[in-house]
Amino acid sequence: MTSAHDPAAAGGRTPPCNIAARLPELAARAPDQVAMRCPGRRGADGLARYDQALTYRELDGRSDAIGAGLRARGIDRGTRTVVMVRPSPEFFLLMFALFKIGAVPVLVDPGIDRRALRQCLDEAGAEAFIGIPLAQVARVVLGWAKSARIRVTTGRRAVLADATLAAIEAQGAGAAAQLAATAPDDVAAILFTSGSTGVPKGVVYRHRHFVAQVDMLRDAFGLQPGGVDLPTFPPFALFDPALGLTSIIPDMDPTRPARADPRRLHAAIARFGVDQLFGSPALMAVLAAHGQPLPTLKRVTSAGAPVPAAVVARMRELLPEDAQFWTPYGATECLPVAVIEGRELQATRAATEAGAGTCVGRPVAPNEVRIIRITDDPIADWSGAEVLPAGEVGEITVAGPTATDTYFRRDAQTRLAKIREGEGGDVRVVHRMGDVGYFDDVGRLWFCGRKSHRVETATGPMYTEQVEPVFNTHPEVRRTALVGLGPAGAQRPVLCVELAPGVGRDAWPRIEEELRAIARAQPRAAAVDAFLRHPGFPVDIRHNAKIGRERLARWAQERH
Repeated sequence: MTSAHDPAAAGGRTPPCNIAARLPELAARAPDQVAMRCPGRRGADGLARYDQALTYRELDGRSDAIGAGLRARGIDRGTRTVVMVRPSPEFFLLMFALFKIGAVPVLVDPGIDRRALRQCLDEAGAEAFIGIPLAQVARVVLGWAKSARIRVTTGRRAVLADATLAAIEAQGAGAAAQLAATAPDDVAAILFTSGSTGVPKGVVYRHRHFVAQVDMLRDAFGLQPGGVDLPTFPPFALFDPALGLTSIIPDMDPTRPARADPRRLHAAIARFGVDQLFGSPALMAVLAAHGQPLPTLKRVTSAGAPVPAAVVARMRELLPEDAQFWTPYGATECLPVAVIEGRELQATRAATEAGAGTCVGRPVAPNEVRIIRITDDPIADWSGAEVLPAGEVGEITVAGPTATDTYFRRDAQTRLAKIREGEGGDVRVVHRMGDVGYFDDVGRLWFCGRKSHRVETATGPMYTEQVEPVFNTHPEVRRTALVGLGPAGAQRPVLCVELAPGVGRDAWPRIEEELRAIARAQPRAAAVDAFLRHPGFPVDIRHNAKIGRERLARWAQERH
């Protein structure tokens, strides 16, 4: 079988813009290099055997076969395809097959609220659904993705599906290269946000966005081919083959990083000589609390929410002296935006704990990051935005090669988040991050919280990341969350408090008085005069790190 859209047959045409384009190159140059290892079953010691591996030759060849088989089944260029497959060889083979043929994978966090999940799948209007057997059952029982006319299962039998993935791969065996002649502006994927501030939105990724992300991440962190990465957020493992890295998929539930078993992570790191690690702040907290050195790691990256200063400090102690601990700032809609290394972040800790916000470093080239005056209204054209000077808090905006330009079938949200800049053929889209912050006098960006989480009091706005770190210094407090009660412009600031593990509720009256003393000593926190103890904050599914402040606000309102 040959590919009708194989650019190799076009002789001399522009190479395709596609994150999978490097696979054939790597398969030719280093065919036996392991592209990824997956956990598989656990042995008697409780540790994963890691008996599932794919070399670059296998990843390239098998994804070609699956791509050809999918095309024979009607999944082709532009076909929106829901993928609900756990981190496994099948997941990565599928994703690269879909990228190669120019289909559009749709990824939704499976752990979100069922109603929200169904809404996301309905909005996507997917024409195909590829999932594990349990996902196929849920599709039928819960009415997911009714628009899907092609259904593929990773199971051994085609139960509730039209075909198994194994049969599709067999059908495409021996196929020629399946790399479609995708253009930079072609839609590559629809990735849904975590929904931490509402119903998840489908972010439209074009092929140029993925390619730019690979280039910017490589340059920002100095990534070199040949490294071994432990990506605890599976979609990030898709970047590794484009960077020439080997991925070791961790033995953990990727939707619950806060519950990861550090013993299993350490075992994989030691066994395979992992030198790079990506994880959420919640996962970093797990490793920091475990307290075992990580001698092979040379580069650690944590994203999804600000990493607590104490966690950064502890991780620096566990890493080799020459290792780097990076905390990139960004979002599903635009990543990376800015980066800061752990040493510089530690140097800004005192300012953060005094109410300055969290320093997220300097913009990643060639991004243009600007701060505009805060408004909750749409801004159609850049001429309607007021750029603020250094030191003044406003909304963070980004223009750059990874700034996505639309949400899928969410016109109202697109208008709120995107600004057109320029005229004629020189128009670009500026993304509004939905975050507030400012630049300091040396060009560093400081994050002050989500725009929607600001508390509008009678004396002015208060921002979560300028208030909460002040109180998080209390040794018996795990974390805090600022919420506002009442109408905007006259809100009362209330601090919800989650105590550290092991601290009994009988200690709360004393801790509350100590928190009041902290408030009196810090100008940015002085307006807080109401404190509520909460048994355990709600957090996002994806990173287990973003606090569900909307839910906390409703909880606090019921108690006032």
